[in-house]
Amino acid sequence: MSRPTVKIHNVLTNEVIEREMNDAEFAQYEIDQIAFVTEQTKATQRQAIAERLGLSSEELNLLLGGK
Repeated sequence: MSRPTVKIHNVLTNEVIEREMNDAEFAQYEIDQIAFVTEQTKATQRQAIAERLGLSSEELNLLLGGK
């Protein structure tokens, strides 16, 4: 499996370098992807609970302190 690429653009020389992520970048990328999916899952669960309680998104946000 190939890794996602990183594009670096030097605006002074107009040089563009495109390369695969190194180990550290890829590790952080995976952590970020897991965090994103986790947050999306939580948001979906919160919305489902709000709907069962008959709350609108705005009311739920007020109860959760604006999150």
